[in-house]
Amino acid sequence: MKNILLKISMSLLLVLFFSCKEDPKNAEKEETIKSAVSENYNISILIDLSDRISLKKNPNSTMEIYQRDLGYIKSVSEAFTQHLKSKRMRQIDDKMQLFFNPEPENSEINSISKDLRITVDKDNASKKLLNSINDTYSSKTASIYESAIKDDKYIGSDIWNFFDSKVQDQCIDKGYRNILVILTDGYIYYEGTQMKDGNLSSYLTPQLIKQNGLNTNDWQKKFDTGNFGFTKINTDLSNLEVLVLGINPSKNNPFEEKVIKAYWSKWLSEMKIKHFEIKNADLPSNMDKIIKNFVLEKE
Repeated sequence: MKNILLKISMSLLLVLFFSCKEDPKNAEKEETIKSAVSENYNISILIDLSDRISLKKNPNSTMEIYQRDLGYIKSVSEAFTQHLKSKRMRQIDDKMQLFFNPEPENSEINSISKDLRITVDKDNASKKLLNSINDTYSSKTASIYESAIKDDKYIGSDIWNFFDSKVQDQCIDKGYRNILVILTDGYIYYEGTQMKDGNLSSYLTPQLIKQNGLNTNDWQKKFDTGNFGFTKINTDLSNLEVLVLGINPSKNNPFEEKVIKAYWSKWLSEMKIKHFEIKNADLPSNMDKIIKNFVLEKE
């Protein structure tokens, strides 16, 4: 009888031992999940308010460019709030903000953009605030685009200068996962920032691509051997992730999309940005999953 009881006791001990023993893979997975949940986000959205959004110059019968932008911003905002709601209130210390470069002359637009600089931390986090973020971003960004289109004064897109003089200070904070979402057709042009050094330039237009002869089947070879691209910015932005949305190449050159992406990829890589994606303009419903996967780090 004693032997039987001893065997039963030993069996129970073994079961308890193995049930308590942690599977290394599961432990690693749980640690990754905990890390992602507790991570603090610093999301910046840079809007290109050039004439790409003009209803007169670039009408789109399927869905206007500005409406697509608003859909992309909605997805970013929803991903941000989804991240916030996955954290305990005391862990929350996250930010989301919106930029233009150059700033529009319309004071109303600049005033609205200030309301879109949101900081949520343990002191102000509440269900009411978290539930209001998506509606705030949707309504106020819609007002920005409507005002810009109504003004009909498009002064260009100085994304190169934004990276050169503002990204480091305004979009990167230590201890945060820094994400910059750029809404642009891929072209960059601002009258006040035009630099050229050989085949490198601070701007990119359909005319420049044609002028550089990057509109033929051997464009890649010419791009590489001729050292084409954006003017280099000697800044280490390895603590920044970039998602470029809305690439909309001219239909006059079948290689235009690839050339635009080559310019951007080379430039972002030179600034030591390891995680970036460059996506074409598409319907917001098609882009929603892509955007949220990038922001929430889902494969």
